[in-house]
Amino acid sequence: MQTIWLSGAEWFAVLRIGLGLWWLESWRHKDKKTWFTGGGITWAAGIAAEHRWPAVRKTFDRFVKPHPRLMAYLVAYSELALGLGLIVGFLTPIALVAGTVLNLIYLVLMIHDWAEQGQNLMMALISVTALLAAGWQSWSFDNALGLFV
Repeated sequence: MQTIWLSGAEWFAVLRIGLGLWWLESWRHKDKKTWFTGGGITWAAGIAAEHRWPAVRKTFDRFVKPHPRLMAYLVAYSELALGLGLIVGFLTPIALVAGTVLNLIYLVLMIHDWAEQGQNLMMALISVTALLAAGWQSWSFDNALGLFV
């Protein structure tokens, strides 16, 4: 499909790169010193403790709360990896699925915060759209290496 300026595949590459920049900004704006010393997980623990769904509280208490430093690094570097992977288009389908999962986790945790809901829903929608449209067909290492053809 050819549009006035770019092909359809190139527009989906623009969408993929924009999503990658959004993930990179999520990583960049974190106060790393506070985040990596447990501040981010402590903040999330407060939200989980007040969550309206008991399953969220129990899951958070079982898997995240016992390992705050590990989880802080996992979250932050997942955001960085997603951003870089989507920008350069490397292992793009894997990054899009992982990004969707991470956004859904954020969405469930922050179910009461409408501002967060909008961001996470939009990022998940972009991820699913880019995945279904094979957004790695243009301007990507995946395409250059013949991956996911």
